[in-house]
Amino acid sequence: MTENKKEGTLLIESQFFPPIDFYKTLIKHDILQIEKYEHYQKLSFRNRCYVAGPNGRMILSVPLARGKNQRTVMKDVRISNEEKWQSLHWKTLVSAYRRSPWFEYYEADFEGLFQKQYDFLLDWNMACFEWINSKLGLSVPVTFTESYQKDVPGVTDARGTILPNVISAEPTRYTQVFQERAGFIPGLSILDPLFCEGKQALSVIKEG
Repeated sequence: MTENKKEGTLLIESQFFPPIDFYKTLIKHDILQIEKYEHYQKLSFRNRCYVAGPNGRMILSVPLARGKNQRTVMKDVRISNEEKWQSLHWKTLVSAYRRSPWFEYYEADFEGLFQKQYDFLLDWNMACFEWINSKLGLSVPVTFTESYQKDVPGVTDARGTILPNVISAEPTRYTQVFQERAGFIPGLSILDPLFCEGKQALSVIKEG
C-alpha cells in the first residue's frame, strides 16, 4: 500500500504528551515546527494532558512558576518544582495504566523520565515528545520558530486549533482500559493508545 503524499511543514505550539488528534495531524507532514515565541495560553495542552481513569478523563497538569494566568513567552515559561508534581503524575499514571496490556513493557524506561527535574515547560514537553516518539517508532525532523509571526506562508498553521474543549467528531477507536466501565473516552493523550496498543499504536492512529 502506498502512503499518501505528505504536506510539508506543520507549525504548532508545544504540548505536554499531546492528544491523539495532534498525532493524526503530525503524521500527514514531513517536518514539525514548534512555536517558541507565542505567549503562554491557559486552558490548552501546553501544560496539561488527559488520561483514562475508571470514572472518565483525568487531568495531569504541570504547575507553573507564575501560575496559569501569566503572559510569558512560551520559551521562558518556568515549571514550579516546589511541589512533587512528577511523583504525583507518576502515581496517577501507574494507577490508570497498570492493567493495560503494554504499560509494564514501557514502565522502567517511562519512570526514568519522571525522575529528572526540568526548569522550563518547553524542555519538559520536548523530553516527553521525544520519549513517546521513540516508542511509537515515529521519526520527524523538528525545528523551532525564531520569532513570532501571525501569518506564516508555506506551512500548515495548526496553532491554537487542538484544544481540550474541542473533541473530534470522529475519534480514533481502540480498546481502552476502563472502556467497559466508563465507555470509550475521546480526546486523550497519546499515552493512552501507546499503553493500550503498544507498538501498533501508530498504525491504529493512521488507520483511525
